[in-house]
Amino acid sequence: MELMGRTALVTGSAKGLGKRTALQLASLGCSIVLNYLESGQEALELQSEIEKLGVRATAIQGDIASPVGVAKLAAAAEAWNGGVDILVNNAGPFMRERRLFAEYSEEMIIKLLNGNLLGVMLLDHKLLPGMRERGWGRIVHLGFGHADEARAWPHRAVYAAAKTGLVSFTKSLAVEEAPHGITVNMIAPGDIRGLNKEMTIDDAAALRDLESPIGRPGTGEDVARVIGFLCQSKSDFLTGSIINVTGGFDAIRSNIIGL
Repeated sequence: MELMGRTALVTGSAKGLGKRTALQLASLGCSIVLNYLESGQEALELQSEIEKLGVRATAIQGDIASPVGVAKLAAAAEAWNGGVDILVNNAGPFMRERRLFAEYSEEMIIKLLNGNLLGVMLLDHKLLPGMRERGWGRIVHLGFGHADEARAWPHRAVYAAAKTGLVSFTKSLAVEEAPHGITVNMIAPGDIRGLNKEMTIDDAAALRDLESPIGRPGTGEDVARVIGFLCQSKSDFLTGSIINVTGGFDAIRSNIIGL
């Protein structure tokens, strides 16, 4: 098991892409720190499922959109199993409803920016000292397909601004931390919706998606497999990268055409 002895924190991991990522890293031997905001029961059920794979797991409540929540999560995660080696910043609020920027409340603007950019930066900042001390670390940020192109994305202005800012931060942090044995990359998923986020590739093999160039919908496993690869020891030459996992579908262009 490639990552036996490593400890991974996956934010927002009670459900969705975070859950599938936690299971992937557990299958590679990682001890897992699960994080949830309101889905406590789901987190405890996943903890039990992971422990059946023969690795340790714990579940910690914490709001990534709050500096206090970030500090609480970081302290508890670092204390649990000797320090966090792998950080997957999966959590981040998103509004499915399309809305013009002028129609956003100030509260929503702040929540989206805090949850998708500031909270990620603060959590990285809290956990970097331990990774530096141990001379090894893997940080993975979650973006969206084509985030590195910083295109216009009408009706998603705040979310897009936060994630494209995270692109720049990913590249900058990767350069700064490379001498310390820490890699920093971003996974940019395509439009993976609903229950598909927890599906395996085999689950989706018989399903059809007419929007997808490859013909099937994307799944959580498509994303989690790439994250698992990035976290391996021999993936240390891959850093500062933005990796699109979209099946060839361009959600931004599709939405703009549909205006």
